[in-house]
Amino acid sequence: MRFFPTSRSIRQLSTHVLAIIMGVVLTVGTLRVSPSQAEPAPSRGGVSPSSVSSPTLVAQRQSSAAAMGSSSFVTAAVNRVGPAVVRIDTERTIASRRIPSPFSDDPFFRQFFGDSFPQQTPERQVSGLGSGVIFDRSGLVLTNAHVVDKANKVTVRLKDGRSFEGKVKGVDEVTDLAVVQINAGRDLPVATLGSSENVQVGDWAIAVGNPLGFDNTVTLGIVSTLKRPSSQVGISDKRLDFIQTDAAINPGNSGGPLLNDRGEVIGINTAIRADAMGIGFAIPIDKAKVIASKLQRGEKVSHGFIGVGMQDLTPAKAKEINSNPNSPIELPEINGILVVQVVPNSPAAAAGIRPGDVIVEVGGEQITKGEQLLNIVEKTGVGQVLQMKVQRGNRTQLLSVRTAELQSNS
Repeated sequence: MRFFPTSRSIRQLSTHVLAIIMGVVLTVGTLRVSPSQAEPAPSRGGVSPSSVSSPTLVAQRQSSAAAMGSSSFVTAAVNRVGPAVVRIDTERTIASRRIPSPFSDDPFFRQFFGDSFPQQTPERQVSGLGSGVIFDRSGLVLTNAHVVDKANKVTVRLKDGRSFEGKVKGVDEVTDLAVVQINAGRDLPVATLGSSENVQVGDWAIAVGNPLGFDNTVTLGIVSTLKRPSSQVGISDKRLDFIQTDAAINPGNSGGPLLNDRGEVIGINTAIRADAMGIGFAIPIDKAKVIASKLQRGEKVSHGFIGVGMQDLTPAKAKEINSNPNSPIELPEINGILVVQVVPNSPAAAAGIRPGDVIVEVGGEQITKGEQLLNIVEKTGVGQVLQMKVQRGNRTQLLSVRTAELQSNS
């Protein structure tokens, strides 16, 4: 059976169609005039879009488009700091040394061969490469200690092609920082040293330097984490909490700057992990500024020392050790720092600390990580007394430890 629409049904259908069409028109109209879609949001305390004349809006958009098309924050940051980033070439003399031979002291061997076999290695020259950043117009360059330490000759090359002989003003191995002086008059580019205090995970990180000898290389990443202890990085002889970044850092980047998105130096690139990719570390610039201020004056940087080898202890770890029938001690199943070694004639030895002791408090502060103890000793300085609460078996003792000066390994 065919259906023939009545005039009433036609009128109803027309009404529905008209309503749909009007709805579409209204929706499109709303999308076209929505400020969030069509116009930039008014700036804080600024002028609303409706009050800005059309030519002004057009000029603003053209200016923004031109800026985005021709440059970026990375370009601006590198242009600002790049000229102050230097390449550092070093030469170091390795003295000859005697080669021990299993036969050299054998009378039978010497009867036939005498002293004809070489007993010493020849003296040789070793070249090194690193980066640095000029932080003062008088020609002061901040870099890593391992870049220039024990170097017989230091050559500093600027981005503009100039080259100067560098003089090492000071080196601090514990923080891996050094200051080099060049005499270039006052005509030098200088980097702006920012602050690492407000750096956050996820911030942009720009590394500038000379990796593998490729001069003026720029890499981009983010700040991956903050306050990464040097012991976790694998360099336990340093006392640093690093900025970790995924900006590509390679040998030769050492001593170069890590920048934020405004072109301010927030760190000094220093370390990479050979067994990992996309992980690099930088010394926070706030720490570097404190050390550099002393090194540029020729002062020695002192670091506190108490003389213990330690391991983080947890109840689970203590229980595991206690369950070993060969364990010579019974450990308290608590959180703290287990003393595994005491250096002879050290402040810890003089205070009566023994292997097997568990340090639980220092100066009233609860201690659960070795990094905490190192930081406290570092901040306390040399010749100061630290009150330590120690758990020895089931007994608690309060011991006074006077810090001494950490001696260089060199």
